[in-house]
Amino acid sequence: MTTARRQLIDAESTPFYHVINRCVRRAFLCGEDALSGRSYEHRRGWIVDKIRQLSSIFCIDVCAYAVMNNHYHLVLASKFIHG
Repeated sequence: MTTARRQLIDAESTPFYHVINRCVRRAFLCGEDALSGRSYEHRRGWIVDKIRQLSSIFCIDVCAYAVMNNHYHLVLASKFIHG
């Protein structure tokens, strides 16, 4: 049984959240694929631009981020609590 987010998250006690999203099946988000030799580095800028765009329209502060070859990390905080 799933649980509603409002029951899982207490923004008063934990305003910061670490979020991870990763690719599956050996897919590359950015960087160079050693097996094929293809470079996906051009995508890194796209991802950073999209993070900035989305943080400007949603009530979330992006405190930190890291874009890796097959995944990315975000540290987020609600603008209602944090800012």
